Amino acid sequence: MSRIGKKPIAIPGGVKVEQKGLQIKVTGPKGTLEMDCHPEIDVKVENDAIVVDNADFGDRSKRALHGTMRALLNNMVTGVTQGFEKKMQIFGTGYNLKEQGGKLVLNVGFCHPVELPIPKSVKVDIKTPATRGNDVPALFSLSGPDKQELGQFAAVIRKVRPPEPYQGKGIRYADEHVIRKVGKAFGAGG
Repeated sequence: MSRIGKKPIAIPGGVKVEQKGLQIKVTGPKGTLEMDCHPEIDVKVENDAIVVDNADFGDRSKRALHGTMRALLNNMVTGVTQGFEKKMQIFGTGYNLKEQGGKLVLNVGFCHPVELPIPKSVKVDIKTPATRGNDVPALFSLSGPDKQELGQFAAVIRKVRPPEPYQGKGIRYADEHVIRKVGKAFGAGG
């Protein structure tokens, strides 16, 4: 049985939750998020809390859906009140990025700049636009109310040039640890 799934989600002040059938709409200071709930899971808005209920705990798939629905609804409430943030780094000599016309333009060692359209709910904050050598990275952060959209956009950015294991060049999350490999060792011959 999901213990976290049974916990009601408290609705903080300034947040408005509307339910129309299976659709839940959460509005707060950071924005508005909508989601369609799964038809086999009961979701009720009552007394400043969202309660997720599952009548059949014997079914394994319903147990999994119960915890998932509760986590998704909790992420919606957290997103419209506090928001989410992903910090990222770019390592590599001459690599840089800029925001231009609603697109994120990355120069990461290709013969052309890579342009990625920025989703409407995501804000890009560039702290250091260019790298200085291989030791000082370019720093930027992504923020927004929708955790799924934010994580997906961060993954798309990272996929442009994932960090390589020998020198560590590439785009990575700030808290990511890249396992480095030792290059070829040239011996004295023999």
